Amino acid sequence: MLMKINKTPVQSTLSRMMDDFFNGSFGDMHESSLMATKPSVNIVENEDNFTVEVAAPGLDKKDFNVTVEDDILTISAERKDESEDKSGTFTRREFNYTSFSRSFHLPETCDSEKINAHYKDGMLMLEIPKREEAKKKPAKSIKIS
Repeated sequence: MLMKINKTPVQSTLSRMMDDFFNGSFGDMHESSLMATKPSVNIVENEDNFTVEVAAPGLDKKDFNVTVEDDILTISAERKDESEDKSGTFTRREFNYTSFSRSFHLPETCDSEKINAHYKDGMLMLEIPKREEAKKKPAKSIKIS
């Protein structure tokens, strides 16, 4: 006969966390929380350029760093926030650190010297133009003599 043990909600949560940790699924929770800090990226190609859209709400334009080196485009951001509240007999100090880095290999068709970037309403947008010789040219009709 199995005996049922009543646990308070805090004990149940703590018990589940300990079980998850020792059963190996704690790593999965940690991995998924790390994935949540990596923003989603959309890359759209059209005739004239590539558009890279990075969803990064809550950041400021100054938090971003965009570089190109050896045809590798790297988009990164870092933000640190600190707050401190001293009252009564305790001190509470909170830190918030957000960072990510995403890198993409640029195709040879890109003109990395003319990349434009802007940040508005939580979206970082990069316009990466194609080289003139890489753009599709319209069909040319050849007159037969």
